[in-house]
Amino acid sequence: MYRIGIDIGGTFTDLVAVDGVGQVTIAKHPTSLPDQSVGLAEGLVALAEELGTTRAELLAQTALIIHGTTTATNALLERKGAKVAMLTTDGFRDVIEQREGLKPDRYNVRMTPDPVLVPRSLRLPVEERIRYDGTQEVALNEDSVRDAVQTFKSEGVNSVAVCLAHSYADPTNERRVGEIVAAEMPEAYVCLSSDVLPQIKEFERFSTTVVNAFVGPILSTYMNRLRARLNEAGYGGDVLIMHSHGGLATIDDSIDLGAGCVLSGPAGGIAGGKFAAELTGIRDLITFDMGGTSSDIALLDDGEPCFSSDRAVEGTRVALPSIDIHSIGSGGGSIASVEIGGILKVGPESAGSDPGPACYSRGGTQATTTDANVVLGYYDADNFLGGQIKFGGDAARKAVADIASELDVEVVDAAEGILRVINTQMAEGIRIVAVRAGSDPRKYALLSFGGAAGLHITDIARILDAKRVIIPRQAAVLSAYGMLATDLRHDYVRTCVKDIRSMQAGELREMFAEMEAEGRERVTAAGDLAERAEIIRTLDMRYGEQIFEINVPLRDLELQSDDLIEQVARAFHERHEELYTYHSPEQEVVLVNVRCSVVGVLSLMPHEPVLPSGGDLEPRGLRHAYVGEWRDVPVYAMDDLAPNHRIAGPAIVESRTTTILLRPGDHANVTATGWLDIEVGEAATGIGQVGLAAE
Repeated sequence: MYRIGIDIGGTFTDLVAVDGVGQVTIAKHPTSLPDQSVGLAEGLVALAEELGTTRAELLAQTALIIHGTTTATNALLERKGAKVAMLTTDGFRDVIEQREGLKPDRYNVRMTPDPVLVPRSLRLPVEERIRYDGTQEVALNEDSVRDAVQTFKSEGVNSVAVCLAHSYADPTNERRVGEIVAAEMPEAYVCLSSDVLPQIKEFERFSTTVVNAFVGPILSTYMNRLRARLNEAGYGGDVLIMHSHGGLATIDDSIDLGAGCVLSGPAGGIAGGKFAAELTGIRDLITFDMGGTSSDIALLDDGEPCFSSDRAVEGTRVALPSIDIHSIGSGGGSIASVEIGGILKVGPESAGSDPGPACYSRGGTQATTTDANVVLGYYDADNFLGGQIKFGGDAARKAVADIASELDVEVVDAAEGILRVINTQMAEGIRIVAVRAGSDPRKYALLSFGGAAGLHITDIARILDAKRVIIPRQAAVLSAYGMLATDLRHDYVRTCVKDIRSMQAGELREMFAEMEAEGRERVTAAGDLAERAEIIRTLDMRYGEQIFEINVPLRDLELQSDDLIEQVARAFHERHEELYTYHSPEQEVVLVNVRCSVVGVLSLMPHEPVLPSGGDLEPRGLRHAYVGEWRDVPVYAMDDLAPNHRIAGPAIVESRTTTILLRPGDHANVTATGWLDIEVGEAATGIGQVGLAAE
C-alpha cells in the first residue's frame, strides 16, 4: 500500500508516494490557481504515470493521503477570505484595531497601520459581561445578539467571529451567542474564541478567532472540493491536513480550526527536517526550503524545531502554537528589477507558475532568479522536470539583457548580480532566524531542499561561514515527503493565572487530565491511523513583575509526585536561566497558561533504505557553465550516486527535479541512503562573496 504526501506551493505542486518497503516515487505539476485541487488531481495522474499505472489504480492501493495547503495562507496574504463580522462584549469592539498599542516601527510617526479583517461597522457589541474569574457581572441580552445578526444579514456577511471578554474563564455566554447566530444564519460559518484559543489576552484571542473566521469558509470550500475530486477519482481513504504546529488533523478538524493551517505547507518541510536529523544524526540543523515564490527557514536544536505563539501574517496576529518559520520573498521565480540610482532589486514579486520565468516561454518577459541560472549555464534546458518544461535560453538571455542594459554591464555580470543579491537576502534571512534564537548560524549544518535551493546553498553557506550542507535525495519534494514522517496532533490550553506557591497539585493534574482526555478522544475519532498517543505538557510562566511569560517544557515531570509544584517552579527557573542567563529563585513565580498536546503516533512511517555500494562514478557529460569563469563542468546524475562516492567541485549534480551546484573547493560525500553531505570549501570563490545592494 502507498502513502502519498502532497505539498502545494506557489509554483509547483509536489507529490511523493512511498510504498511498504520505503521506495519513493515523486512527481511535480504546475500549481493551478485559483482552484488548487485541479492541479492536485492532475498531479496524481502524473504520479501514477511515474509508477506505470493509472490514477484510479494508484488511489485504490493508497492507504493515506497527507496534504499541506497554502489556501489559508493565500487568503490572508491576498485579503481574499470571507466577509467577516464580529460580535463582542460592549466596549471591546476596537480591540483588534488597537492591537497592543505598539507599532512594528515605533518611531515612525507616519506609519500606516495594517488594515484589520473586520471593518468597525461589522464589529458590533453584545450586552453581557463575564469577569476574569468567571463570575457573571451582566447577564446576556439575547435581543442585542439578534439585532446585530439582522445587520449582518443585510450586509451580506457569511462568517461570524464571536469574541466575548473573559470567555476563556466561562464560555457559557459565548456558546449561547453562537447558538443564536447559527439559528439565525444557518449558512454562515460561526466560530467562538473559547473554541479557537481559550486563553487570556483578548487581542491575541480576538485576532486569532477573526483570522479563523476569515479563512475558515475558504478552507471549507477547498477541502470539500478536494474531498469530492478524490472521491470521483476513486479514493475513499483518509485525508490528513498538515497544520502550522507540525502535526496533522482530519479535514473536518482543519475546517473548524482554519487558522491552524496558515503555515500548513512550510511545516511539512520542518517535519522533513526532523526526519533528516534522526536519519543523519546531525541534531543541529537550519532548514532552508527554496521554492519558486519564497524561501522558508527554521531552526532545529537537538532535532526539535522552535515553537512560537506570537506569529504575525501580513500584520495579523495568529496566536496558535506553530513552528517558528521565517519566510522571505526570495525564490526561483523572484523578479529582478533596477530601481532609481541603479540599485539592483530581486523580489519579493514573483513570476509564479503563470506566466513563470521568461525561460518558461509562457509569456513572461521579466528576468527572474531562474533566468539568471539559465544564462549562467547551470540547467539542462531540455530536461527540466524530465522534459515537462523546456527552457528557452534565448528568452532568459533577453530578459537578463534588459537588466544588464539598465545597469550598463555585460549580461553575465547582470546574471551574477541577480544571484549575489538573492543569495545575500536568503543568507540574511537565515542569520536572523539563528540570532533571534540566540544562536550562531556557524554551528549548524544547512539542510537544503526545495526545487531551487541546490544551485544557491553552497554560496549561502559561504556568506554565513557555515561548513556543512546536507541535501536529501528527495530535496525537491522534501516538504511533501516530510509530511509522511509526522503524526496527528491536537493542542489544548487552559488559563490559570496564579502564584505557583498557592497552586494545589491536584488542580494542575485535573487540568492536564481534562485536556489529555479530550485529545485522546479526537485521536480515537480519527480511526485506527494512530498506534498510540503521546502527551506533551508545557506551562506558560513568568516572574511576578514581568509582563511576558515564557513557555516551560515539562519533559521529565512526575505528574503524580508529591513535590509536583516544586518540580514546576524548578523547571521554570532552569528555563529562564537557559533563555536569559539568569534566574531569581527568591521572586514570585506566576503560572499563566497550562498547555497539553496530544500526539497520535501514526503506524505508517517512511524509512530510507540503505543503498548498495557502487563502482567508480563517472560524469554523464560536461556542461559549459560560469563558475567565476566559463568552464566545462562535469555533470553527475543523482541516480548514479552510491554510498562512499565523493564528488569534487566544480561539478553539477542533477535529477529530474533538482540541480545542485558544487563550486571549486566543495566536496560532496554520498551517504548510505544516497543523500549528499557537502563540505563547503573555504577557498572557493562563489557568487555571494561580492556584496551588491540587497532589498
